[in-house]
Amino acid sequence: MHKLLNDSPGEKIMLLGNEAIARGAVEAGVAFATTYPGTPSSEISLNLFQMSRESDLYFEYSTNEKVALEVAAAAANSGLRTFCMMKHVGLNVAADPLMTLAYVGVTGGMVILSADDPAMFSSQNEQDNRYYAKFGGFPMLEPSSVAEAKEMIKDAFELSESLGQPVLLRTTTRINHSNAFVTLGDIQKPYTQGRFEKDPHRCVTVPAVSRGLHVKLLDKLEKATELAEVSPLNFVQGSGKYGIITNGVSFHYAEDAVKDLGIEDSVRILRLGFTNPLPEQMIKTFLGACDKVLVIEEGEPFMEEAVKAFAQEEGIVIPIKGKSRGSKPTDLFSRLSEYDPAMVREKVANFFEVDYTPAPRMDTADIPEIAMRPPNLCSGCSHRATFYEVKQAAKDMDVICPTDIGCYTLGFMPPLSMGDFVVCMGSSVSTSCGFSKATDQKVVSFIGDSTFFHSGITGLVNAVFNQHNFTLVILENDITAMTGHQPHPGVDMERFGMDTFGRVNIEKLVRALGVEHVSIVKPFKVKKSIETIKEALAFKGVSVIISQEPCILFAKSIKLKTPRPFVVTDKCTDHKECINGIACPSFYIEDGRVKIDADTCVGCALCAQICPENAIRPLKK
Repeated sequence: MHKLLNDSPGEKIMLLGNEAIARGAVEAGVAFATTYPGTPSSEISLNLFQMSRESDLYFEYSTNEKVALEVAAAAANSGLRTFCMMKHVGLNVAADPLMTLAYVGVTGGMVILSADDPAMFSSQNEQDNRYYAKFGGFPMLEPSSVAEAKEMIKDAFELSESLGQPVLLRTTTRINHSNAFVTLGDIQKPYTQGRFEKDPHRCVTVPAVSRGLHVKLLDKLEKATELAEVSPLNFVQGSGKYGIITNGVSFHYAEDAVKDLGIEDSVRILRLGFTNPLPEQMIKTFLGACDKVLVIEEGEPFMEEAVKAFAQEEGIVIPIKGKSRGSKPTDLFSRLSEYDPAMVREKVANFFEVDYTPAPRMDTADIPEIAMRPPNLCSGCSHRATFYEVKQAAKDMDVICPTDIGCYTLGFMPPLSMGDFVVCMGSSVSTSCGFSKATDQKVVSFIGDSTFFHSGITGLVNAVFNQHNFTLVILENDITAMTGHQPHPGVDMERFGMDTFGRVNIEKLVRALGVEHVSIVKPFKVKKSIETIKEALAFKGVSVIISQEPCILFAKSIKLKTPRPFVVTDKCTDHKECINGIACPSFYIEDGRVKIDADTCVGCALCAQICPENAIRPLKK
């Protein structure tokens, strides 16, 4: 049995934040869950996927976040408790249905989780999705700890059902990827068979209907404000004339700072967990009891701006500070990156003018610098071979290489240097259309198979219709690799022991879209691949190359591949073409000579095929 299905209330177990959230959803009686995987949310979906194989929970990896939300919206309007999760930029993809779903509402509880990523550990931007709650008119909850995240998702379902509205549960990486002890609760049996009751005056959003729905949405927000005022998720602790207003993990940093600085008797803290709509009267009352207030929140000044507006309305004239305006270090907080306890302690001391001497830094003058480990494609990654082959085939051309979101984004790193422009999922195809029309340069773009299904298909349709001129390389590695080996519509699910899924063939799909020049390469057949790629590059119009080779980590995990290490023999004359051309992380230099780490080499033979002396051979055991 999956550990998160263990029905033993009161037991304490150590869980990752995302595991705790998944358990909380199960305890809440979730019946229907959808997602497109994205770090830092991916482990939630992984655990729900695994649990769905052992329970009545319906779970699906949807094609993209927009589809996931639309599928979930239907289930939630059939009366089922529904959970839709994604990373912060995924909510951008789902924003179209999200905004109107706020008008339509739901008949079953619906929670939409946005996992924000301050510091951009695995993301292309640092956006603060709290503004989506304000923008769309959604109630929003924010946990401050792993244990609270488990409980708060249950609160979110209850709130959703009481208001008939989806609820946004906003987490951050520090919550998603921390470990803590969690006390298990009762598992509520899910209601799994819904029924959709037709109600066109709520569910069919033509203008005449939506005008009335907007009025109802504002009424629901008014009710949500009343609930926020009395919610136990918003509370004050401590007393004194100094005030701190905070949320999320920043609450615990603030709590520690006050204790470490010895100002517990001088500072009161307002922790906000129900953060949209904000509890206006509660905040005004808090401000009225303070001489000065510091707002501590990662990301944008979401709460700070509202707090200052509330103060102005009440005629409260006290210093209220939070964010600095620029990116340079100041006595105030930054809009950049994550916060940490030491930084929060320093800012609190500065703002409240508390004598504080930071602990001296350890003297590391005699310690060598730690060698940097740049991000790199795995040993034996087929993307490395494809990039090398495209580079060889196009070496005499002036080439632009739009790329996309996935492991293969790392192809922009030298020596491969195959990646010139990326903004979001699917953008490589659409931006190739623009580059091909705006310039005379040859355009060769890259997209992974999962990303192609996610949002690359429509760009390719556009290219065919408008007769653009570029080559698209689809890197088909049979899995959604970057986020942890989740399936996508092109995956053979029988490899997972599941025979109840369909499978979309990329080659047939591309040909059906009207692409006239489609070719398949096996990237570890270097010479043949280069020849095929040259033919595609010479084609005038849209050409597609499908590079087919399973992700090496996935292949090893399901025993598709058995590692077969190679070794550099004495025939090597030190050209270093292997290192300078492909930079596989299994290479290293010892005594001025190139060596291969047999423990990490998987035997893809890419290096052996490009070695000018034929000096790289399989290791004889």
